Amino acid sequence: MLKVFGASWALLLGLMMLMLGNGIQGTLLGIRGVIEGFSTTQMSVIMSAYFVGFLAGSQLTPTLIRRVGHVRVFAALGSLISAVLVLYAAAPEWVVWTLLRVIIGFSFAGVYVTAESWLNNTATNETRGQTLSLYMIVQMVGIISAQGLLNLADPGGYTLFVVASVLVSLSFTPILLSVTPAPAVPTTRSMGFIRLFRISPLGCVGIFLMGGVYSALFGMAAVWGGLVGLSVLEISLFVSAIYLGGLLFQYPIGWLSDRMDRRRLIMGVALMCAIVSIAGAVLALPFVAMLGVALMIGGLANPLYALLLAHTNDFLQAEDMAAASGGLLFINGVGAIAGPLIIGWMMGVGGPGGFFLFIGLLSSLLVLYVLWRMSRREAPPISDQGGYTPLTPTASAVTVGAALEAAQTDTPSDTEEALHADAKG
Repeated sequence: MLKVFGASWALLLGLMMLMLGNGIQGTLLGIRGVIEGFSTTQMSVIMSAYFVGFLAGSQLTPTLIRRVGHVRVFAALGSLISAVLVLYAAAPEWVVWTLLRVIIGFSFAGVYVTAESWLNNTATNETRGQTLSLYMIVQMVGIISAQGLLNLADPGGYTLFVVASVLVSLSFTPILLSVTPAPAVPTTRSMGFIRLFRISPLGCVGIFLMGGVYSALFGMAAVWGGLVGLSVLEISLFVSAIYLGGLLFQYPIGWLSDRMDRRRLIMGVALMCAIVSIAGAVLALPFVAMLGVALMIGGLANPLYALLLAHTNDFLQAEDMAAASGGLLFINGVGAIAGPLIIGWMMGVGGPGGFFLFIGLLSSLLVLYVLWRMSRREAPPISDQGGYTPLTPTASAVTVGAALEAAQTDTPSDTEEALHADAKG
């Protein structure tokens, strides 16, 4: 792990700074929107707009890179991000914020595709799994750290937006000064959604549902905190707990994933997520207990995405992985767009508890669908399963494709060795 970090530390530092900037803006907008008096419906549209842009950016960035190159695409989109982060404070109108969120979602998707291409190019077949694991850790640490920065200034002013803009601008320096020659952007054939669904119905349905859950956690957690009257410090702690859980639970769940029928594990994790979420909605819990709820929900919901990718991968041929990764990301993106809109409606009708009810509902639907699929198809032998690769839903097609390739070459014993190496490194 230390060797992998030494080979790509500058890229990882730049990516962490990007995550700091994105983590600040995601939570800050939820807090500032409540201050500005935006309705729950308006905030849900604003938060959904990010995923509209992110989905579009994921699809179009490879074409842009082929036309003008990695460096120009990275610099142009990074400049847009910095500008948008400042414009939020200059124009606190929900319609303007919606348009800005589309732009910043598009730009972040493009920046991730470009930076992850460079990162993936630094890895070898032997180190790719550890590189992806380290990248996931960097992402989570960046978002968690961003929540602490929210307490540096008044969210009703300009300072925090400027801090986020500066962090994104500074992230260019280590990335652009350390990049290797630009990797090729291959043109891959697409896989039809019908064919992808036939290969892995559970993967498609589950990733769609988890797209909704993740967008709710990423976009609406701060809105929930503002509606129930939490302070900025309490909101930052609540959001941090979500991502801390996602970081802590990835590895034990991944270890179990390589040693049992993944569908049973997906069902068990989703069931626990549903129970904890519904408890958060119906019980009048003190704030400290709500931090425990956030930790559990984040720890259970985040690994489900990687579990569903690993399950889908068990039924893919090597030549289909790149095409499948694009299709799965599109499905995840559609779910992410719908998530904030539905949860905003539920919170508008039923109050703040709709935040947890939405997550509980989607998790329950996943449990039921897993039960259905277990009655329709036998699980592959555990010895034939690929390895589990920790991954977050923010990853681009580049990283998802690399994760699928790494998993196909890993056996459960390989994954265990990698996890031990992660722990030691």
